[in-house]
Amino acid sequence: MAGPLAGVKVLEFGAIGPTPFAGGYLADFGADVVRVDRPGSTRPNTAPPDADFYNRNKRSIALDLKNEVDVATARQLASRADVVIEGYRPGVMERLGCGPDVLMAENPALVFARMTGWGQTGPLANAVGHDINYASVTGALHATGYPDRPPTPALNLVADLGGGGMYLVSGVLMALLHARATGKGQVIDVAMVDGVCHMMSAFQAMRQADMWSARRFDNIVDGGSPDYGVYTTADGLWLAVGAMEPQFYAALLELLELAPGAIPDRAERSNWPTLRALFAERFATLPRQEWLARAEGMEICLSAVLSIDEAWDDPHLRARGTFREFAGRTHPAPAPRLMETPGDLYRPTPDVDADRAEILGDWAVKTS
Repeated sequence: MAGPLAGVKVLEFGAIGPTPFAGGYLADFGADVVRVDRPGSTRPNTAPPDADFYNRNKRSIALDLKNEVDVATARQLASRADVVIEGYRPGVMERLGCGPDVLMAENPALVFARMTGWGQTGPLANAVGHDINYASVTGALHATGYPDRPPTPALNLVADLGGGGMYLVSGVLMALLHARATGKGQVIDVAMVDGVCHMMSAFQAMRQADMWSARRFDNIVDGGSPDYGVYTTADGLWLAVGAMEPQFYAALLELLELAPGAIPDRAERSNWPTLRALFAERFATLPRQEWLARAEGMEICLSAVLSIDEAWDDPHLRARGTFREFAGRTHPAPAPRLMETPGDLYRPTPDVDADRAEILGDWAVKTS
C-alpha cells in the first residue's frame, strides 16, 4: 500500500453507511484499514463483496464481541492502531469492553472516532434513525423538492456521506496531526446532524439576512430561480442549467433566442414563474443532444442530466479516469487527486474473516 496515509493503522468496527464509507476513504489513500466483522458468511444489509465498494482496500477479521477471547483480540488490535472508528449507538462499545476509556488507557495516542446520526449526547442520542431523519431536523430536507409535493430526499448523500462520512474523515485527519505532534489521542463525536447543519451554513446565513425564503423551489439554488434548474427537452430527457451570473445568463438567452428587453426582468422574483415557463417552452422544442451541440463553445453552464449508467460513458469523466475497472466492476476512482501521493485501488473487498491470519501476523497480535 502506498499513499499519504501509508503506515496509518485503522481499526474499523463493522457498521453500515457512513462508517465503512469513511474507512474506505482512508484505505483508498493508503491506510491499513482492518474491519472487525461479525462472524458469519456475509455482512448484513450490504452488497456482495464484488459490489461492496465501501469496503474495498480493507482487510477483514471476524470477532464476536460478546466473547471474552475475541474482545481481548480486539483490544490488542486497538492497542496497535492509530485510529479506531465505530458506528454503534452511544454506550455499545463500552458495554462490549472496547470503549474509549479502556482502549485509550492502553494506547494514549489513539484517535477514537464515533459515528452516529444524533451524536453522543442530547435527547435523541439513543434514538434510531437513517439519513432522511437526520436531514429532516436540520432544515436540509425541508428545503429540497417542489412546493406542491412533500420534500424530496437527496439520496443518502446529505447526512450519511456528507454530514457523516466526510466529517469523520476530516476529524480523524485533524486528530491524527494532533496525536503525532503531542502523543495524545482524543475522542471524536461525529454526529450527522452536526455535519449537515454545518454544511447548511450558507442557507442559514441567507435566511437570517432575508435572502432565502422558507418555501421550497423559491430560491436561487433550489430550482426556484429560472436560471438554475432542470428543463425537459423534446425527446423527454433533461438539461441542467446553472446560468446565474450575468454573462452566463446572457448566453442562455442567446441560446434560447430570447431578447433580454423582450422578456420579464429576472431581478424581480415575481417574474420567476413566467421566465421558467418561457424557458421550459423553448427547451421542449429540441432534443437534448441538439441543445448541447448548439451550446458548444458558449459559456452557459449547461449540461445533460445523465443516469448512473450514462455517467460511466460520459466523455469527460472517461478522459479523466473518474471511473476505473477494478476487480470485475466499474469503481469510482479515489478522490481528490493528489499529484505526489495519489490514492489507489489495490485490494478488492474481502469476504468476512478472509484476512485473519495475515492481520494477526502483521499487527503482532497473540491469540490463545
